[in-house]
Amino acid sequence: MTDHDAPWQRLQRLLDACDRAVIFTGAGISTESGIPDFRSPGGVWEKYKPVMFQDFVASDSAKREAWRQRFARQDDLIDAEPNRGHRAVEKLVRTGKVAAVITQNIDGLHQKSGVPEEKIIELHGNSTYAACLDCRQRHEIPPIREAFMKDETLPLCDVCGGAVKTATISFGQSMPEDEMRAAQVETLQCDLFIAVGSSLVVYPAAGFPLMAKENGARMVIVNRDPTELDPYADLVLNSEIGPTLGDAVGVN
Repeated sequence: MTDHDAPWQRLQRLLDACDRAVIFTGAGISTESGIPDFRSPGGVWEKYKPVMFQDFVASDSAKREAWRQRFARQDDLIDAEPNRGHRAVEKLVRTGKVAAVITQNIDGLHQKSGVPEEKIIELHGNSTYAACLDCRQRHEIPPIREAFMKDETLPLCDVCGGAVKTATISFGQSMPEDEMRAAQVETLQCDLFIAVGSSLVVYPAAGFPLMAKENGARMVIVNRDPTELDPYADLVLNSEIGPTLGDAVGVN
């Protein structure tokens, strides 16, 4: 690699040299699909105060507020389509270069791009469907929305009668043990770890890049803004994600 290489060329060389890569994605990969992130100015948390998991469990009013926030963002999720960055990730998985996609995102755009479900590890869950807190039965969003928009009827599980919430990990809720374990396994097996569109400040998820680096893998950070982990990376690309990944992988 030389200083004269374009950013995507530097990433392409590392991809060509690796045997087993893992991609770790955050909200930045989806902002180019029109989904606002959470922490940036104008992001979701400037508009909505997050509902803590303990409050959701204990209070019907908190449940209603959580569902109001979910449906206020409904159009962002329904209308969003995978962008060039998602398509580049899908190609890397399809061609066998990337063994797993570990994601902090809850938008389902990796699945929508064609990445097989078994190749995706969702650390923060998925907002495109709901689940019973007691028996984990899956529930689809449209009928919940239809009932809620009439008179704010709270959804109950039709299997066990338990409370239903979006299948996301809320503030105050424990991280999913199976997904965290799977992410650790993939991280320790890779020789190239690429963090894409993540501010790398939310732990324990943000610990995976350093885990890979300490295990001997090369570490790449692709993000529009600097992160606290930049000094540890082999390559840092502060550039637009879709064009950078798309050029490196050769997808439009």
